[in-house]
Amino acid sequence: MDSVAVKVFLLQLQSLIVERMEQVDGSTFVRDSWQRAEGGGGLSCVMENGGVLERGGVNFSHVYGASLPPSASAAHPEVAGRSFEAMGVSLVFHPRNPYAPTVHFNLRFFMAIQAGTDPVWWFGGGMDLTPYYGFEEDAVHFHRMCRNALSPFDQEYYPRFKTWCDEYFFLKHRSEPRGIGGIFFDDFTGAGFESSLQMMQSIGAHFLSAYVPILERRKDIPYTEREREFQALRRGRYVEFNLVQDRGTLFGLQSQGRTESILMSMPPQARWAYQWQPAPGTPEARLYSDFIIGKNWLAED
Repeated sequence: MDSVAVKVFLLQLQSLIVERMEQVDGSTFVRDSWQRAEGGGGLSCVMENGGVLERGGVNFSHVYGASLPPSASAAHPEVAGRSFEAMGVSLVFHPRNPYAPTVHFNLRFFMAIQAGTDPVWWFGGGMDLTPYYGFEEDAVHFHRMCRNALSPFDQEYYPRFKTWCDEYFFLKHRSEPRGIGGIFFDDFTGAGFESSLQMMQSIGAHFLSAYVPILERRKDIPYTEREREFQALRRGRYVEFNLVQDRGTLFGLQSQGRTESILMSMPPQARWAYQWQPAPGTPEARLYSDFIIGKNWLAED
């Protein structure tokens, strides 16, 4: 097991994604390195008010400490209280255009350490798409790229991780999916360290191919204030999930991570309206009826 190889890959992936998104947007990310008093640090790359992205961030962190936070040890009670090392890349892109979807992506590696025993390690991560206005071709393309990333390793990974994503990115207090899903996995050891790392590298290699074509198709569609208002309402759901349920947010806060980097994932504008419902027959209603329903987008494949 070589955690250095994981770190090298994650830093290279962060750089690749930042450079590609700067080409798409035409603006530059602010690169902000930071140190954590309890151990470790990271590099936050953030863009606000860009040509395409209203807010986007690509964060790398590598932190360590004396005791694994509860959010990370929940699935591994046997390692609670051990010292830990955690590293990952996490990103969220919030485009300004309501017809362009928000995307979330992260890859992470944890290791729980205790003298005299072998480290307990696992990988986690995935990617998911949150559209405001639904397009079937976008949903199929995104899920196809997710499947392609996983198929060389096990044909069962995509349906398994797709279901895991649908179940994880679900607002329990509203009984509503956050978006159209993608793939999600956690506490993953697979067929061993090398195979797990290769799978993570494949997911990273497929991210830009999954998202950038969708963004480039939708970023210049004309829109009105009506679409922006609906986008803000749906972004409110995004905020609710991140603050109430997301394990990554909870881990960052519980491990005394850098708050600015943790909350970078929040949309720059969001809205809540009391008992709001879309009018029947509208594109807004179609998002609920046809898209955020946990659908099998690759059924015809």
